[in-house]
Amino acid sequence: MPLIRDARRLALYRLALSFGIAFLALFPATDVNAQPQTLTLSDVLARTIDFDPTARAGAARIRAAEAHLDQAGTRPNPVLGVEMEDFGGSGNYSRFDETSTTLYYEELWERGGKRKARTDIAGAELAQAERRRIASLLDLAAEVQSAWVEALAAQAAAALADDRLVAVKQLEGEFRRRAERALDPQFVHERVLATLSQAQIDSEQAARSARAARATLASYWGGDGDFRLDETGFTRLTAREPRDDDSADLALLTAARETAAARVRFERANSVQDVSLRAGLRHFSADDDVAVVFGVSIPLGVYDTNRGNIERAQAEQLAAEIDIAAARNRRQREIDRLTAARSAGADEIGRLDAEVLPRLERAAALVREGFNRGGTAFTLLEVTEAQRALTDARSRRIELLRRFHLDGARLDRLSDSHVSLLSNTEHKQ
Repeated sequence: MPLIRDARRLALYRLALSFGIAFLALFPATDVNAQPQTLTLSDVLARTIDFDPTARAGAARIRAAEAHLDQAGTRPNPVLGVEMEDFGGSGNYSRFDETSTTLYYEELWERGGKRKARTDIAGAELAQAERRRIASLLDLAAEVQSAWVEALAAQAAAALADDRLVAVKQLEGEFRRRAERALDPQFVHERVLATLSQAQIDSEQAARSARAARATLASYWGGDGDFRLDETGFTRLTAREPRDDDSADLALLTAARETAAARVRFERANSVQDVSLRAGLRHFSADDDVAVVFGVSIPLGVYDTNRGNIERAQAEQLAAEIDIAAARNRRQREIDRLTAARSAGADEIGRLDAEVLPRLERAAALVREGFNRGGTAFTLLEVTEAQRALTDARSRRIELLRRFHLDGARLDRLSDSHVSLLSNTEHKQ
């Protein structure tokens, strides 16, 4: 009997365990030790382009331009009409016995290549909409890249503030022990405590700024700031050569020039008068006879020769040509300026890494070593000044890296470096 009871208990235990496992399987597993996701610049740009309505708005404008192109190729509608004459007058024409009724068909014959001129304008506007969409997405990518750089710089500044807080805490412990042994007056320890409080404030403010920068970056794809940034590219000084071919901005201006040229051809075509052709049948009520009627009409180009519209279109075409030349010059000047600024920043960072930072680190170490030996030659001023000089140099390095990469983001925009990302959105619109 005990053996049977044990077997029953084991069977019930296994059944309860099976139900428990099945019940827990209904809930998603959570990893309490899960780390925030680390995002690269490519990840951020892809998320932004997928989320932001800029791409969808550009696709809608392209569809509108395509519809305009379809409409531009249509011919004018023919006219089917009826005319009644010779009734409601006096004498024999007071009744409907002498009326004549005409059923006619009229069609407008467009001359001068108007339909082709319309389709040329619509095709040029379609190309302009496509290039404007690319330029808008590249503007968005450049904006996001700048926000990415700002978030990286804020993250680096927060890490530096934390390091300084750790160093000041160590310094405070040393001065507290020295004050307890009466090696330093108490007011020196109070000054160190004030420095520690300021370091804590700086650390908290830097962490808050880093969180705000991540939140600003995440707002581009509707996310939150619960992620980390891939810092590998921030300290790397890579110089990409700008492309020599025209950028998306110049391509957009070129499309505007082609549209202006198409408008010139359209206005010239509009200066040619169209011909209206009419044919029909006329019924005479008096003798019940029927006759064929035919008519041709053409406006006399005496007053309106469309000269003003032609001159306006030509002036707009000339302005578009000048805009392209001016934009090309501005682009090259901006590339030269940014390249020079990045080169100067890279040189200064190299000097900081090779000369300034190693010497300041050695100086801080020597002062700390002498201070720890209890020598009287090193006071609070020497210790804090050595640490402050090192922190300032590191802060300067972060600021130089920030400027270097912000200028790089602008160069990437001028060179359309992120245009390959746009192909991923083509099938989604």
